[in-house]
Amino acid sequence: MTSHPRQSRRNGVGLPERSVFRRTLGSVQAQRKDRSNPFLAVLRLIIAGVAAGVLAAAVALPAVGGAGMSTKSAVESLNLKPEELDEPPLPERTVLKDANGKQFAQFYYENRQVVRLDQVAPIMRTALIAIEDFRFYQHGPIDVEGTARALLKNLSQGGVMQGGSSITQQYVKQVLVNSAETPEERQAAIAPTISRKLSELRYAMAIERKYTKDQILEKYLNIAYFGAGAHGIQAAARRFFDKPASELNLVQAATLAGAVQNPARTDPSVGKESQERLLQRRNTVLDRMYQIGKITLQQANEAKAKKLGWKNIKAPGGCEASKYPYFCLYVQYEILNNEDFGKDEEERRKLLQRGGLEIRTTIDPKMQEAAEKAIKKYVSTKDKPVASQAMVVPGTGEIKAMAASRKFGGSKKKNEMSYNIVADAAHGGGRGFQQGSTAKVYTLATALEEGMKYNDGFPAPSGYQAGGYSTFKNCKGENVGDPSHTVRNSSEGGGGFKTLQTGTWGSVNTFFVKLEQSVGLCDVVKMAKRVGVKRADGNKLSEVETFTLGVNEVDPVTISASYATFAARGKYCKPLAITEIKDRNGKATQYKPKCSQVLDEDVADAVSGILEGVFTKGTMTGVGGIGRDAAGKTGTTDNYMSAWFAGYTPNMASAVSLGDPRGTSAHKLIGITIGGRYYSYVYGASISGRIWVDSMKTALKGVEPAEFHSVDKSRFGGCTEHCAPKPPKKDDKDREGPPGRGDGPFDIFNPPDGDGPGRGGGPGNGRGDWRGGGGRGR
Repeated sequence: MTSHPRQSRRNGVGLPERSVFRRTLGSVQAQRKDRSNPFLAVLRLIIAGVAAGVLAAAVALPAVGGAGMSTKSAVESLNLKPEELDEPPLPERTVLKDANGKQFAQFYYENRQVVRLDQVAPIMRTALIAIEDFRFYQHGPIDVEGTARALLKNLSQGGVMQGGSSITQQYVKQVLVNSAETPEERQAAIAPTISRKLSELRYAMAIERKYTKDQILEKYLNIAYFGAGAHGIQAAARRFFDKPASELNLVQAATLAGAVQNPARTDPSVGKESQERLLQRRNTVLDRMYQIGKITLQQANEAKAKKLGWKNIKAPGGCEASKYPYFCLYVQYEILNNEDFGKDEEERRKLLQRGGLEIRTTIDPKMQEAAEKAIKKYVSTKDKPVASQAMVVPGTGEIKAMAASRKFGGSKKKNEMSYNIVADAAHGGGRGFQQGSTAKVYTLATALEEGMKYNDGFPAPSGYQAGGYSTFKNCKGENVGDPSHTVRNSSEGGGGFKTLQTGTWGSVNTFFVKLEQSVGLCDVVKMAKRVGVKRADGNKLSEVETFTLGVNEVDPVTISASYATFAARGKYCKPLAITEIKDRNGKATQYKPKCSQVLDEDVADAVSGILEGVFTKGTMTGVGGIGRDAAGKTGTTDNYMSAWFAGYTPNMASAVSLGDPRGTSAHKLIGITIGGRYYSYVYGASISGRIWVDSMKTALKGVEPAEFHSVDKSRFGGCTEHCAPKPPKKDDKDREGPPGRGDGPFDIFNPPDGDGPGRGGGPGNGRGDWRGGGGRGR
């Protein structure tokens, strides 16, 4: 029989449904009258519920006030058997801790911190049970009385208005939702179908067999969503009221207990209307607590008179909210790029966001603060050029500081950086800045390794041209010399005979190109690679004539680690940011330094012996040292596109870069105001060198000074066939100039001479076109 299209409906129930509704009520009444056959009464309820399409009716169980049949026997009669539920670990936040064990960042997919039941205030447990399942400790896996009550409510309303789920059933549903990988799976986990509800009941039966009531309650409190991005009671207590779950009071407990039912509608972060709904819901919980005798009427009224108390505590997450954002990014990418933490990046990201890891790192708050303060002294957060610094421990590679003059973030208006300017692209960085004359140390080390001595050298003209294309060959044996290009010193001076010592102290460009020609370009490139040098953008090093002048773009972490090799007497250690990771179960994995001896100890000592003189006889004379053994090298690139200082003590190595990330070719460090001070030209010693000195002095306070090993004079003293000519007479006009000539500014802020690779010293477009005046060209 078909229904008439004009059938009247009321409350969503059509005439056929209403007739079923009447029959269902009759079944309920029959059950009440005939208690001698409760199973028959239950069957009536089930059949009626299925016919009406009412979800709760389909799951009603026997013993609805009836005697003679237990829940167990009723369940068996309905052929409901326990089914084991797969309970994957809850998505739990990962925290980063500094070298002292203090948290400085966290990552999460869901803001959650799992706690034990004894870490939750008793009043919170009471409030939740009162409103959600007040017979929780009395009934089995299914609250038969509550389910029947829900059935009657649903039938009277003509739809599914009340779920009647026990806390155990709610926990099961939350597990299924959290386990869902796709939107379709998630929808299936909450679909209002009889089959889903029956499956939920089977899982609930298994859960009740597997755990105690307290364990189930603990699990539910940790998995439940309370709104405002807070998953679990601990995160909710922090987010709503800025306190741990153990310190919640009656008003707060009632608020959170009320939020569980429909967190989307009562989310206080949405606005005033949602807050008002949450307030009403809180008062409902308080009324219920009074009705079942958990609090007095006076307590209920006093609590209801209180304001909501929502504090809107932001949940810090990700590196933008971290105290050390650039180092945080470095650690994040260490996890994402390491196959030890998952087969692909997606899996590794899930581990980072959901794994509940505790990651112990190398960052030292004292040294980090020293770097930040020194940078702030010379470069403003508002300046377009950015100063950045890294500190690395020789012999371990531990990164102790990563700082930059600009704050990390995505706001252009606030002049923030959106990437990790202190590190390479593999760790969230960019393309870096040209290294400049700090690259000359690799040519110096090659010369010493190949048998040259301190007083060996060459005449250094004001300009240098290769004799032919074959004068320089890359490691493939290809000709990369350019006889049409002239390398000059920044001052176009600096002539005279230069030794390994004086040429380094004055950072004379023409001397180093001739030295590179003498030892071989490929050998210099190999030396740089041995001590860990690589381009910041991940591309291959540009093996060109001006390699020694620093045409490759690099980052402070990489250069700090390369210089640390000389401090560690030839031992290179890969930069290390993570020392230990504990999983959610407390199992710890240690991460030790990855080091290898790449250079003879005596050669490394000889390099240090020369670089010490940079502070007393070379380009850092106007700045001075740090009161302990230290070695270093300034670096200014062609046309003043960037400025560096890299150096070390036996205890610590550090590198400081300065450049404009908008593009160094278009935005040179010429005629510019930085940190409130005007510079006609910015050299390596002008700002970067001063930051290095100030930061290292502070960072190493309290650290016992160590000394460099003595140089083996029998091996490196004197000269070979490249000896300097006999000293000219005092009145000889062609005598050797001071070490600052060509690269040794004595007036640090506006020196007459430079430290750059001379004209044409940059790689042009960053891909090996070194002839066109340097820079990235874009």
